[in-house]
Amino acid sequence: MPAIERTITVPGRQDAVWAFLSDFTTTEQWDPPTQSTERVEGDGGVGTRYRNVSKVLGSETEIIYTVTAFDAPHRMELDGVTSSMRMHDTVQVEQQGDEVRVTYRAEFEPQGAAKLATPLMPPALKVLGDAAASQMEECLRRLD
Repeated sequence: MPAIERTITVPGRQDAVWAFLSDFTTTEQWDPPTQSTERVEGDGGVGTRYRNVSKVLGSETEIIYTVTAFDAPHRMELDGVTSSMRMHDTVQVEQQGDEVRVTYRAEFEPQGAAKLATPLMPPALKVLGDAAASQMEECLRRLD
C-alpha cells in the first residue's frame, strides 16, 4: 500500500501543537491539496466526521474522513473514503524537552480502476509529503 510519512520537530508545547493538529479543519492551512475541510459531525473525538475537498490532478475530490482513534494529546487516526481511494492517516505528537515531535503518516489504497495507477503513486506522494511537511512545520512554528 503506498504511503507517505514525515516527521518534523518544532519548538513549543505539545498541548498547543495537539490543539492545532487534532482540529482536522486546519488541513486547509498545512495540506497543499486541501481546498476546504469542515467538521460535519461529532466533537473532534472518535466518530467525528470531516468533509474534505482536495484538488488532485486538477480536479476537486471530496473525501469523508472519520476519526477512528483519539488519544489526546498524543495520537489521532482517521479513515478517509472517496469513490476511488481509501486512506488512513495517523498524527502522533510527542513532547521532547523544549521541542515537539510530530509524525504524520498517510496510507493510500486505490479502489477499482484506480488500482492501475498504484505503481505511479510513489513519486507523486514524495512530492506531496515533502510539501505537506514543509507547510505543517511553517504553521507549527507560528504557534510558538
